[in-house]
Amino acid sequence: MRTLPPTFSPTALAEIDRRLADIRAQFGVHIPLAIESGSRAWGFPSPDSDYDCRFVFVRKLDAHLTPFTTRDVIETPLIDLIDLNGWDLAKAIKLLLKGNAVIVEWLNSPIVYAGEAWFRDAFLAFARAHSDRNLVARHYLHLGAKNLDQHFGGDGPLKKLFYAARPALALRWLRLHTSATFPPMNFIRLMAEIDLPLDVQDAFNDLIARKAETRELGAGAMPDCVRALLSGEFAMAETAFPSAPSQVSDAARAAATAFYRDMVTRLG
Repeated sequence: MRTLPPTFSPTALAEIDRRLADIRAQFGVHIPLAIESGSRAWGFPSPDSDYDCRFVFVRKLDAHLTPFTTRDVIETPLIDLIDLNGWDLAKAIKLLLKGNAVIVEWLNSPIVYAGEAWFRDAFLAFARAHSDRNLVARHYLHLGAKNLDQHFGGDGPLKKLFYAARPALALRWLRLHTSATFPPMNFIRLMAEIDLPLDVQDAFNDLIARKAETRELGAGAMPDCVRALLSGEFAMAETAFPSAPSQVSDAARAAATAFYRDMVTRLG
């Protein structure tokens, strides 16, 4: 798989490909999925947005036959707007079962640098079968409320507004789509599928348009209509998605073990 917007810098893409190849060689890993996870994939990039490449990796079979554990992340420094980091498949599975929605966003990213469709489809099927909807919602609630408190006690950097708004819209989407476990990743699609008030739509559309044209939106107060929506969604989520222990069931553990062994056998 490789799905890339025509607006992406050819130089940046060549550098991302080079770094992924270096990681495969240096760490001896297979990378069945490498995607864009940041504002470019969320639908509100700036001219100077980073390329946030994220990947899942699988170590060779013999790497599992040792009493010594290895790091479950591969991290590289941010250089020339390229932020490239990855998770071991085991880490991705364990976080998924605890309600962390990050890996599902990676699996659903519309921007793919490299990947194997069968792996993505199999991982998505596992995620749909064994994820807890309430835990996913609590992930977005914690993320959104934290960003709202951190950046907008008063005036704040307007580009950070989206880091509180996207989780709030994800919560609204989940509340309205009661049979779904995961909300869409893209902000524009989220807006289109949750019947937002017109003044909120206008505020978001204006900020997205401005963010696409300028490197810095500056600081300012969050629009009142947006703050009211975000605060309301976070308050409703506390009741709509009650907190629950994140203990993984025996059935989910067994399924995760089977899935992991199958992937490692095929890819390692």
